[in-house]
Amino acid sequence: MAATDKSPSTTDPGSSVGGDGSTATASRKTPKSPVGMIVWGVVVAVIVGAGIWSAVGSGSGESARSRLALVAPAAPGGGWDLVARESQQALKHEGIVNNVQVVNIPGAAGTIGLGQLVDMSGQAGTMMVTGTVMVGGIIANDSDATLADVTPVARLAEDFEVLVVPGDSPYQNLEEFIAGWQADPGGTAVGGGSKGGTDHLLAGLIAKDVGIDPQQINYIAFSGGGEALNALLANTVAASISGYNEFADQIEAGNVRALAIGTKERVDGIDVPSLGELGVDVELNNWRGLVAPPGLTVEQQQTLIDIASEMTESQTWQDTLARNRWQDTFISGAEFEEFLLSESERIQVIADDLGIGA
Repeated sequence: MAATDKSPSTTDPGSSVGGDGSTATASRKTPKSPVGMIVWGVVVAVIVGAGIWSAVGSGSGESARSRLALVAPAAPGGGWDLVARESQQALKHEGIVNNVQVVNIPGAAGTIGLGQLVDMSGQAGTMMVTGTVMVGGIIANDSDATLADVTPVARLAEDFEVLVVPGDSPYQNLEEFIAGWQADPGGTAVGGGSKGGTDHLLAGLIAKDVGIDPQQINYIAFSGGGEALNALLANTVAASISGYNEFADQIEAGNVRALAIGTKERVDGIDVPSLGELGVDVELNNWRGLVAPPGLTVEQQQTLIDIASEMTESQTWQDTLARNRWQDTFISGAEFEEFLLSESERIQVIADDLGIGA
């Protein structure tokens, strides 16, 4: 494809950290107009396309080791943006890639960025951050583009979800919260990220395990951790689910109370009980990975896999994992492709329980 007729800007490192940055979705009671969503998608597609082309150049004669664009399919400050910028810093600091730029393409739980990537067939100088949220977003937004349409590169790491309540909440522990939720599912608002995202999926899993119809929960989606936190502190929602890092400072300050980490086993270094410890037999972690456009040669795909592998083996990346409390879960190539297939099937089952998608 020519690199001349589209246009968004690339962004520099240093943004604040938030959630995965999908577009805000209204509560169940005030759904967005389908026409508005279509118009927004078209506008974004036109505006953001050129930024990628500007970042990657023609993509035909330049090695990914010389020039690489990392697409964060969310606004600056989101979780995908954090992964992209941490990767950018590690790749540059370790000398793995000479020139790395981050391009933000927000919207629809990452599916607008996914659609752009699918349209970039053969562009070997681009990778996009993906993860659990996008798998759910594809279902929730009935996306034409799916992860089966891209070139798998690698799963990098995963982080952990946490269920929290305000510091002054009457719920002192998970057992008390569940009792209140069971008594009034519709009146117990639970906040989190985008519809169909990790937070929403985990809320559905917990509800089902404790005998609540997942389709009856009052889940309120926010555009990121900042909005979710503000709603929690204002007692607009009774509880919220997000990545542990989103709430870590507020937990330590006592402004919010962590009830459970969204795992079956306790997580080392996090002084919060797991769902499994507390008798709730579910788990959902927020994995993050990299994919590339379709149409790459085997050699081009292997170059990107090698870049990701070298990055994750570096000391800079190991420091990144420790700083962000991410767990190293690296897999690549065919193994990652198989994981994407099984993960899509698993998330589809959860989404069906929640009544998400077609």
